[in-house]
Amino acid sequence: MHKQSETAENLVHTDTSVETGRTQAEITRSGNPGKPQGEDGNAMLLRMNDSHYAVTGWGLEHWQIRGNEQILDIGCGGGATLKRMSEKVTTGHLTGVDYSSVSVKTSKEVNDTAVAAGKMEVLEGSVADLPFPAETFDKIITVESFYFWPDPQENLKEVLRVLKRGGTFLLVADVYGRDDLPEAVVENINRFHLFNPTLKEFRNLFERAGFAEIHVHEKEGTTWVCVEGHK
Repeated sequence: MHKQSETAENLVHTDTSVETGRTQAEITRSGNPGKPQGEDGNAMLLRMNDSHYAVTGWGLEHWQIRGNEQILDIGCGGGATLKRMSEKVTTGHLTGVDYSSVSVKTSKEVNDTAVAAGKMEVLEGSVADLPFPAETFDKIITVESFYFWPDPQENLKEVLRVLKRGGTFLLVADVYGRDDLPEAVVENINRFHLFNPTLKEFRNLFERAGFAEIHVHEKEGTTWVCVEGHK
C-alpha cells in the first residue's frame, strides 16, 4: 500500500530507520528536500516516490494523456511521476528536468528502460530558465516542487513559454495555505521555507502569468490541491 504524500505534511516523519538508527526527519533534513543532495537525498527521493503516489495519481486524473504527446515534468525528483506517465505514452516523448543532480541521477535509474529506448530524457536545469524552445510541450506537470521555486510568478511565465498553444499545465501539491493546518505542518512550512499559497492566491498567480481556463481542484477530506492552467 502506498502512503499519502510527504512534502509539507509528511516531512514530520519520526520513524527510525532500522539500518541507520536515524529518524526519517533527520535523513530528510540532511538530504535537503529543496535540492536533494548526497546519499540521504537519494534515500529521501526513493521514499517520496512511494509517499507521493496517491496525490500524484489524483492529480493525473485531471488529464487524459495521449500516446503521441510531448510531456514535461518539472522538478521530477525521484522519477515516479515520469514512470507512471510513460505507461500511457507510446509514440510520444517524456522529459524530466530538475536542478538537483541527485534527482536527475535517481530519475534516470528509476526509468532506465525508457531512457535507454529514447522514450525519455532527464536533464539538469532550473524552472527559472527552462532549456527548451517556446511551445515545445503538449502537457507540463509539477508535483510537490512548487514550494521551492525561486520566483513563482516569473517561473510560471517560463512554464507558459514552453507550453504549446492548446496545452495544459498541472500543478499538484499535498498542502495549500489554509487556517486549519496542523501545527506540525505549519512548522515544516516555516522550517523548509515552503511557498504555500491559498487557493485564491494560486488562481491569481496563474492569471497573472497568462494562463487561461484556470481550474483549482481540491480533494475532499484532504489538503491536496491541483491547479490546472491552459494556453
